[in-house]
Amino acid sequence: MPRAFVVVLAVATLLFCARRADGQAAQPAADTVFIRLNLVGYLSEDAKEAVAFARVPVAGAFSVVEETTGRVAFSGQARQQRRSDWGGRYPHHALLDFSGVAAPGRYHLRFEPTGNVSPSFSIGRERLGRPQESLLLFLRQQRCGYNPYLDRVCHRRDGRTFYGPMPDSTFIDLSGGWHDAGDQLKYLITGSNATARLLLAYSLLPSRFGDGVNALGQQGPNGLPDVLDEARWGLDWLEKMHPAPTWLFHQVADDRDHIGWKWPDRDSSDYGWGPNSYRAAYFATGTPQGLREHKSEATGVANLAGRTAAAFALAAHVWREEVGDTVQAAVYLHKARTAYALGRANEGFQQGNSYGAPYRYNESTWADDMEWGAAELYRVTGERQYLAEAKHYARQAATTSWMPLDSADHYRYYPFVNVGHFALYPHVDAAFQDTLAGYYRAGIEATLRRGQGNPYTIGVPFIWCSNNLVVALATQIALYERMTGDTRYHAFLLAQRDWLLGRNPWGSSMFTGIPEAGEYPLDVHTSVWALTREMVPGGLVDGPVYATIYNSLKGLRLNEADEFAAFQTDFVVYHDDIGDYSTNEPTMDGTAGAVLLMALFGADAPAPSR
Repeated sequence: MPRAFVVVLAVATLLFCARRADGQAAQPAADTVFIRLNLVGYLSEDAKEAVAFARVPVAGAFSVVEETTGRVAFSGQARQQRRSDWGGRYPHHALLDFSGVAAPGRYHLRFEPTGNVSPSFSIGRERLGRPQESLLLFLRQQRCGYNPYLDRVCHRRDGRTFYGPMPDSTFIDLSGGWHDAGDQLKYLITGSNATARLLLAYSLLPSRFGDGVNALGQQGPNGLPDVLDEARWGLDWLEKMHPAPTWLFHQVADDRDHIGWKWPDRDSSDYGWGPNSYRAAYFATGTPQGLREHKSEATGVANLAGRTAAAFALAAHVWREEVGDTVQAAVYLHKARTAYALGRANEGFQQGNSYGAPYRYNESTWADDMEWGAAELYRVTGERQYLAEAKHYARQAATTSWMPLDSADHYRYYPFVNVGHFALYPHVDAAFQDTLAGYYRAGIEATLRRGQGNPYTIGVPFIWCSNNLVVALATQIALYERMTGDTRYHAFLLAQRDWLLGRNPWGSSMFTGIPEAGEYPLDVHTSVWALTREMVPGGLVDGPVYATIYNSLKGLRLNEADEFAAFQTDFVVYHDDIGDYSTNEPTMDGTAGAVLLMALFGADAPAPSR
């Protein structure tokens, strides 16, 4: 079942932030210019563009001002864009290009004709900090079993089986893993991807990850980078979900979880064995499932098996080559082989299960997952059959993607980026490399065409979990660059990153607590926020959706006056409100997928002390 139901940004003038006694935002002056940019900052070599918008045409000079000295470091002219419906009340947009500023420091922009200023931002890798570590903190807060953030133990009775080869309601130990989002369900669909993506991030950028916590997520180093501690938490659960060569479980709990805010260790949901007791555990049969009227679609289990195999094969490589634990690496390799073989024997997809509600994860692709699993198995074993099968699945997956589409069912093309093409690329000849690169390029070009139609150059459709799509697009470009050395899309990648960090109509980062002194999601759709009012940094929220989707979903309500009301449109909406599970719920898998993107621009971890 999918998602259950400060410092204020100083954009333009203080009039923007002022609130009347009735809680509504004060109306800005008619000529106010709002400036949207990356609230965290930029590498020195980055292309740097802010978006300015207003009710009237935005024309004139702007300056880049050093925060500490007030010195003007750069001056430029606003470049007007064609009128756009994106602005709603503010149809006039301009780009403020300050790519010429490269010196590390802290700055803000000033639009000279009106005096309106932007929030401050940094330039320079070391000044950007290490946001990737905040994302790992959020993932630790999502842990099921022992949760180090809450210092509580939960869901030790997961779970009792359905659809398996054993009698229904048989107990099997599926404790551990991560809670999916604001709810407390657990899915192999998302858990396999999150685990694999953490391992990928470490494999590509090991220097960016430090060692600050132990395996349980408690403070104190343990000799293993924290990203691998988190991946190991996922791997331990994947082992439980794949306990035998022909067994694969795919989900623990269902929408019976969605009964309001609750502590995970005092879970009041009841699956037939009383509150805070056993929860349903669904076996992957490759056939439609559903204990009530809402049935999933299913044709096989290869999406889950292939992705799980990729995670285990990546782990076998990392633990053998980086960690130096050949015994554990052998365990992971065995699991990778059996999971992959299960996918080969049961090609097709298994979706998530719902119970009383119509929403579920509708994944219906699987060749990409099998390609990824086969490619990673070939890298770690050198066995030619895996290479041949990876190439077969690569041709089958080809350009299949959400990227050319303006709409798609929830999670239909999960996990939104085919890492298999990247994993296979080093192992094939030049002609096949050109084919793989072409597959990536076709998707990027489709999103680029979409991005060129709006002032933010944002390339995704605004379906549910649009921020996951933004991360996927940026990741695909980054992987394409590593494959080919072709950087023609790099500015487009930066536009996607900057969208997530504040260069959007609402002027808000899409990560909780990032940047620490800036506008970010605060009133998020999670039990931790609802029950403690504690902000957990690093969580990527679902993100903006088409207004048509928002208006069609059940159980949505805003608990407070919309602080972004002036910037909503009939086209797309975003709300920083606990009542909006469609746009403001932090997700485990979206956050895990974004770790690589944040690490690309974050600083290196300090060297371990001797």
